[in-house]
Amino acid sequence: MLEKWSRTVFLLSMLLAAGMVISLGVVFNGLLWLLLPLAFMLGIGCYDMLQTRHTILRNFPLLGHFRFLLESIRPEIYQYFIEAEDAEHPFSREKRSVVYQRAKKTLDTLPFGTRRDVYRIGYEWINHSIRPSEPNPELGWTLVGGPDCSQPYRASVFNISAMSFGALSGNAILALSQGAKQGGFYHNTGEGGISPYHLEGGADLVWQVGTGYFGCRDSKGQFCAKTFQQKAAQPTVKMIEIKISQGAKPGHGGILPAAKVTPEIAAIRDVPLGQDVLSPPGHSAFSTPIELLEFVAELRRLSNGKPVGFKFCLGDMREFLSICKAMLKTGISPDFITVDGGEGGTGAAPLELTNSVGVPLYDGLAFVHSALVGTGLREEIRIIAAGKITTGFHLLVRLALGADACCAARAMMFSLGCVQALKCNSNECPTGITTQAPRLTQGLVVADKAPRVANFQQATVKAALELMGISGYGCDRERLRWHIYRRTGPSRIQPLGDIYPCLEPGALLQDPVPEFYQKIWKRASAESF
Repeated sequence: MLEKWSRTVFLLSMLLAAGMVISLGVVFNGLLWLLLPLAFMLGIGCYDMLQTRHTILRNFPLLGHFRFLLESIRPEIYQYFIEAEDAEHPFSREKRSVVYQRAKKTLDTLPFGTRRDVYRIGYEWINHSIRPSEPNPELGWTLVGGPDCSQPYRASVFNISAMSFGALSGNAILALSQGAKQGGFYHNTGEGGISPYHLEGGADLVWQVGTGYFGCRDSKGQFCAKTFQQKAAQPTVKMIEIKISQGAKPGHGGILPAAKVTPEIAAIRDVPLGQDVLSPPGHSAFSTPIELLEFVAELRRLSNGKPVGFKFCLGDMREFLSICKAMLKTGISPDFITVDGGEGGTGAAPLELTNSVGVPLYDGLAFVHSALVGTGLREEIRIIAAGKITTGFHLLVRLALGADACCAARAMMFSLGCVQALKCNSNECPTGITTQAPRLTQGLVVADKAPRVANFQQATVKAALELMGISGYGCDRERLRWHIYRRTGPSRIQPLGDIYPCLEPGALLQDPVPEFYQKIWKRASAESF
């Protein structure tokens, strides 16, 4: 309600000032100069409401300037209070600033070297080569589509992760989609379905089909093949992603508070108004590994051969090995697998789920890559890593651990102007990104924000390609893993290749199976999770 109060005070102040000008002009003609400061503030407020560059100022005329004032003195004051948080938090002020600067195409270099504690346990870096190479633009792309796919898709290595219309405003979705269109990368729809804002933006879409089957469900909430086939035929839909789970709340299902369910969203999702939209924790279209792969094959057929894959946060490792066994048994493979991390994402969820459920991304990504290599399936399947990317180095680490491409949600929200007000689930987002309130969404000007999304993505990919060249092993990601180091003790450093060793090709199909995998491989079954 602060935004509404701000505008009300501003408008009342204008009326009061106008009355005072008239009155004092008549009675005290010589004291009009006292009104100059007020007139100056009113002028600033009018400009704030009319400008299109800063959402905070459009929604909070005058008051919004206090945020920028605090931001400007941050090196001297604000940094003191967040220094400890910055050392541990994955989205510190420093990292958010990098996104803002690259999105706006402003100077993103840092004076006085690194601000990290390089001797802190967990600090990571990449070793450079005496003979670095020039960045190779071709390494910024990957072709998605296995032998059963008749419409393969050439994807960027960095894309927009799943965020639904409903969780995000129409203007935010439109800005993301237009930005992806301008930058030539894909936009994942999230499980909320394909909205008019996705289509109007014109970006390549990855249509995510979640447990609620929004956009392709019947009156009972079950998967509807006919509706799916009609929507999947749209030329902007390039790939289909079956959402099994997400890092923010693995095993829980999506949550959309009733306050965000507008008539438009209810129509798109085919859900009732006035109620929280809770996706089921699991799918009704399949219940075994073999049935999952049969569902993949069915969606590929219904979409006329477009790439189909699934997204999940790794939980029980045995279950993923069961899927691998099902691939070997049926000969059906997904075209891609998106791996999310248990450390959470943009979705609102109970604290226990965001903090204590699911395998973290590094560990889950390395395991999935290694398991596919060990079963001889890796060449047919692309791996996409989701989340926690704000720099080219973050992107590079995920590629080194086995990803062919990556996607991010939170950093893309930063490029739109997200200030992490932590009101995503309250419908009161001050920047108009995660709200359906028109008084707030009007502040997000799509024409201004869309280029920032493209700018950030392009700058991040460029930085990652430069790091590949600096390492000297850009085209060999398995070797690259051995040139990224982590401090694991006060006087101990290890390459990621040691921390996350990869199986030899076909190792799980030989006897004996590597020791770590023996028990879970034996218990894994293609017929049951």
